[in-house]
Amino acid sequence: MKRLERFRLERQQAYNRLFDAKALCIAGLVIMPALLFNPHPLLRIPQFLFFWFLAWLAGKKNNPLITILIVLSIVAFNLIIPYGRVLFSIGAFKITSGALITGIQRAVTLEGLIMLSRVSIRQDLKLPGLFGELIGESFRIFSVIAGQRQRISAKSLIADIDRLMLELSSDENAESEQSPPAEAFRTKPAGFVILAATTVLSWLPWIPV
Repeated sequence: MKRLERFRLERQQAYNRLFDAKALCIAGLVIMPALLFNPHPLLRIPQFLFFWFLAWLAGKKNNPLITILIVLSIVAFNLIIPYGRVLFSIGAFKITSGALITGIQRAVTLEGLIMLSRVSIRQDLKLPGLFGELIGESFRIFSVIAGQRQRISAKSLIADIDRLMLELSSDENAESEQSPPAEAFRTKPAGFVILAATTVLSWLPWIPV
């Protein structure tokens, strides 16, 4: 386990040194429509897997079991309202093609956006102006909450999010008092090549076959 954690930290350090926060944010905003407006619902699955792989490369902590459970929960919720061709039945419960495809589409879109935000939004993101500061802070908070979603349950959704926000605020205050300013990195040439390649690969499902 220690070796795996060391390997994860090494990937995270390499990720931090290759890119600056603004370049990552811009790349994420360019990639996001490729997932949200993908005309082929089932092709969102490889996009989600690709973003999950990118999060792994960036050294982000991902729990595959939690991800699978969230996907299955969203799909199951959509199956409650059947529509489309009946694939098979379990007693009085019918599994229909329309509800199944819609559930898969919604699940992988949500998880894909979470993975993309974890890769493209860093805590050192700073956008110019008051509006940019608000947007950057919103993105950053969403990224933190997405990374801690295993600590959020449906029974105490508001209380869990409130607790995470309080912890985030206290951590920021402690860091500002005790830690020196973080070292700023500019995107390296290899980083621009990686971001360009990632953007192209993210838009591949749009290419007509």
